[in-house]
Amino acid sequence: MSVSPARAQSRVRRLRAIATVLATALTATLLVGAPAQAAPVYSNYVMGYFTESPDSIANNYGLHLAVSSDGHNWAPLNQNAPVVTPTAGTRGLRDPYIFRKQDGTFVVLATDLAGTNFAQNNQYIHAWDSADLTSFSNYRRIKVHSLATHSWAPEAFWDPARNQYGIIYSAFNGTRDVIMVNYTSDFVNVSAPQTWFDPGVNIIDATVTVDNGAYYMYYKRDNQLFGAKSTSLAPGAFNNATYTTGYAGSGLTEAPIVVKSLTSNQFTLWGDVYTPVNGKFTAWSSSSISTNSWTPLSQRAYTQPLNSKHATIQPITSVEYSNLVTRWGLPSWNRLKSFNYPDRYVRHASNVARIDQYPFDPFADSQFRMVAGLAGTNTVSFRSINFPNMFLRHEGFELKLASNDGSAAFAADSTFTRVAGLADSSWSTFTSFNYPDRVIRHTGFVLRIDPITTTSSQAAREDATFGVRY
Repeated sequence: MSVSPARAQSRVRRLRAIATVLATALTATLLVGAPAQAAPVYSNYVMGYFTESPDSIANNYGLHLAVSSDGHNWAPLNQNAPVVTPTAGTRGLRDPYIFRKQDGTFVVLATDLAGTNFAQNNQYIHAWDSADLTSFSNYRRIKVHSLATHSWAPEAFWDPARNQYGIIYSAFNGTRDVIMVNYTSDFVNVSAPQTWFDPGVNIIDATVTVDNGAYYMYYKRDNQLFGAKSTSLAPGAFNNATYTTGYAGSGLTEAPIVVKSLTSNQFTLWGDVYTPVNGKFTAWSSSSISTNSWTPLSQRAYTQPLNSKHATIQPITSVEYSNLVTRWGLPSWNRLKSFNYPDRYVRHASNVARIDQYPFDPFADSQFRMVAGLAGTNTVSFRSINFPNMFLRHEGFELKLASNDGSAAFAADSTFTRVAGLADSSWSTFTSFNYPDRVIRHTGFVLRIDPITTTSSQAAREDATFGVRY
């Protein structure tokens, strides 16, 4: 069908008018700003780690996860079993690192090493992708160098100057241990390795934190933790930038983590003590990461996941937290931490209830299910994890682990009422059901029930105060 010139011109004018309206609307949207996707609000934390214990009972070289609302007290997920384990290379991991990419999803990196053969050379690291840590995909090993050395403790950062990610790790350069870097846009294809940090002495375990436009890198040197700061993430930028003295816990310390509070300007520096005890975390606090002012935290303030080693911590949203708990589940057991000896936990040993220094084996001696009290309502009984027909009960006022004989006397002796802690109301005290004037306390590190009240001495009230932890 033919169209007259006049009608054609009219149609063109209409199309131009429509285009003008659309262009004006688009311009207005751009100028005013389309409803921007809100930045994620982080309210909780996730930790990744592997596990070891003094007698190797807990040794497991898969990725474990724990969650926390305050960043200090942790709840292991999946009953402290791994959520994913490598299927290639050594088929085990150490030193996992959880990293949130620019698109909001995660990549998990880890050392390719099962066990403690630290003389083993390995040019690869493990990697997984994950949307929210409830599942893991695209498992691969990334070759980061061709040297006859290791690739320990891989971590990552976003370098805006390069518009790329940097993957850093510890490697021996033929003279000493340094931190190497490979650059990547996808955590699949990586650039050739470069030396990223070499202060002229052996160093390992580097981690990067960003705050107020500055970059902070903490690392292990001489079995202590040190910090360096720079305005650049370029190779060599931290070489002469160390600004702190060395920090160590109660022994040789490695694996630094720096975490900023989600509710204040406080920072926490974590370190993993590996000698004389293995797997005991130490923590320090500071209100200014830019100064050399880290103060040790009492272990009252934090509880690491059971048997955790060389951890990684990242903030997560409340939805991510809920999804993790739904997917993997919170522990079905608890541990009781002493208030005045917060490095000690309630355990049974030869059926005697006592408090001993963490870590120890068998570690399951410290795990109890706090079940509904065998006698009375609104009470609890402590059921052993590794001896599930046995409960903590008092006998001659001393607490022991004993088999449930089904009697009313046993039920009463093994039942307690949980009340506010006598030394700290945010902790707990446990009153005997059949001797309500007596509470569980430790003396000489052994548990018993004694008459202790709010008017008792401070020392006695602290002996009778415990933290219900995982």
